[in-house]
Amino acid sequence: MAAPNRNALTHAWESSDYEPSLPVSEKSNPLSRDMDRASANQIVRILQACDEQIFRKEDACGHYQTLLSEVVLKSVMEVAVRVERILKDPRDSLVVLSGCGTSGRLAYLIATSFNRALKESNQQEVYTYTIAGGDRALFTSQEAPEDDPTAGTLSLKEVCEGKKQVLYIGISCGLSAPFVAGQLDFCLQHLDIFTPVLVGFNPANQARADPMQGCAFTFRDVVRRMRVAASAHEAFVINPVVGPEAVSGSSRMKGGSATKILLEVVMRAAHHAASARRPVTPQAIREHVDAYSKCLDTTYSQAEFIADIMKSAGESLQCGRRVCYLGWGSPGVLGLIDASECVPTFGADHNDIRGFVSGGYGALSNREGPLTPLGSNYCISHEDFAETILPSLNDRDTVILIYTCLDDQSEVSKMATKVREKGCKLHSIVHGHEGQAAMEEQWELTTKLTLNAISTGAHVLKGKIYQNYMIDLQVTNSKLYHRATRLLQKFSGLPESQCQEALLKAVYEVEELSGVALWDVRSHTKLAAKRTKVVPLALVSLLTGCSMAEAQSRLDRQPVVRDAVAACLAQKK
Repeated sequence: MAAPNRNALTHAWESSDYEPSLPVSEKSNPLSRDMDRASANQIVRILQACDEQIFRKEDACGHYQTLLSEVVLKSVMEVAVRVERILKDPRDSLVVLSGCGTSGRLAYLIATSFNRALKESNQQEVYTYTIAGGDRALFTSQEAPEDDPTAGTLSLKEVCEGKKQVLYIGISCGLSAPFVAGQLDFCLQHLDIFTPVLVGFNPANQARADPMQGCAFTFRDVVRRMRVAASAHEAFVINPVVGPEAVSGSSRMKGGSATKILLEVVMRAAHHAASARRPVTPQAIREHVDAYSKCLDTTYSQAEFIADIMKSAGESLQCGRRVCYLGWGSPGVLGLIDASECVPTFGADHNDIRGFVSGGYGALSNREGPLTPLGSNYCISHEDFAETILPSLNDRDTVILIYTCLDDQSEVSKMATKVREKGCKLHSIVHGHEGQAAMEEQWELTTKLTLNAISTGAHVLKGKIYQNYMIDLQVTNSKLYHRATRLLQKFSGLPESQCQEALLKAVYEVEELSGVALWDVRSHTKLAAKRTKVVPLALVSLLTGCSMAEAQSRLDRQPVVRDAVAACLAQKK
């Protein structure tokens, strides 16, 4: 496959006639349209090109504001000033970060990380987080609660009880999560206590306009009210457009990275200003942003190294074996997060990619404490790995050690020895060396970018991607239900109603839909969460006109979605 022509493709999606019916976060990225035919080295370069769009200086067509736009940086600075005020006078005050899925996991990571910094300086902790589905959503897919705005409101009330000043930061990459919309609505009704901040990566007019359960308003309605409040400096909307994802709609990647960058710039600027007793300045904001831009460049300077690990992980997945992350500290926690995201994103089995962290829950500082009583999916310590996973590993499995120069090197060495004894393919992601501790704040982003690349590329090499679309997604909430319908329309060319019927036949495992209410999305997604390959099944049926039973038989013979679909298309011709 020839390398993509970046000059021709980088800005193509900005045209008003490029996939005009889709919000930016759901568009396909022209740079990655042939990713399913790429080698490991080519995949890394494609991901690099897509990630570099985060820091593009301007929108070539003038349609969108970017992360580096003056209006965005000004809002970032103003939010940092609000955080600084709370740091200086934390009495009865709180900063709440909240989101669903990846956004919620990053809310947790950032809140606990900056609390830890405050604690180390003998200062009062001021951060907390909420995530749709509670702490179990940190490590396993709990996406259905995203659709419940009432649950969002209740969780916010719980963490803010008794507080007189709350800065709430709601993260929804696509401006679409009802859980976050419910919280924003509550904040807007109580502006005497709450200052709401919305972080996302679509223009305001592309916010989701679909009805939400139990609500008379939509997410778009909430965004309009937020903008009115923002004009009075009572709220903030930070929504730069960072371009479509490399895997269409997979906001765990670029959306997650941009979230981490923006919020850490806010917090770091506020903390530095508070400790130095100097005001937050535009220059300070730009310097922090520039540091993250350089971090991205540094990460991809190791492209060949990343590609080698990606290839190893892809080979393991292709033959039905495992990929394990064994981490230390916050980079290790990012291994847990990356692994957890593979299940909903790629329709993967929970055991395909697993993450483990030194110290287990003792290293996490999560609100609900240890979750191991919930089952093996929540066993996350190195001891859990040694007892339950290591004995079954062999030379077809890939194990990746993730650590820094500040971690206990003897502990790392002992774990490496145990893994080598099993003959596994062993790799290491190591940050820094003696004298480089000043780079610690960038290690997390490097880890995230690297692991996202490895796990994404491994699933591409396994055949999970069709062009640059994840076709085998789990239909676990309304957002993914509508995305699945759009994918079926795109690849079959058939009307929405026919695609929706095929999807529901796959969900309910029937040939006829008698008695199934097409509009009852919540019931559909509740059942779909228990099914596998519903979208590929529906697509095969649509392309060939065959029954669901016949479609299942085809996929049983050829489980790689791209090859099964290609065979069906060839037969149709």
